[in-house]
Amino acid sequence: MSLQSYKDLEVWQRSITLVGAVYAISKQLPKSELYGLVSQMQRASVSIPSNITEGYARKGTGEYIQFLSVAYGSAAELETQLIIVNQEYEKVGTEEARVLLAEVQKMLYSLMKKLKA
Repeated sequence: MSLQSYKDLEVWQRSITLVGAVYAISKQLPKSELYGLVSQMQRASVSIPSNITEGYARKGTGEYIQFLSVAYGSAAELETQLIIVNQEYEKVGTEEARVLLAEVQKMLYSLMKKLKA
């Protein structure tokens, strides 16, 4: 099956699901985090599928890899933010987001490795 769109990429689909999980976590955090963790986590999570999309739309493989690398960096940023949520707000459930994030990180790494070969 050939790809017709970035929407056919499993890594993009999983990252969109991850965005939803992050937004669900955001609703559980106190209002005092609105301009702190909430804003940071939402931006980092949205950056992942956005950069996958932008890279896919570029003409060259090198540019695509560069945008996937930015998405991977955003995933690492989100990972740190979820660790902070776990540390500071123990009652906030992050398991779903952490599992999705690990999957997305592995997929991004594999895709970059494949494109570099």
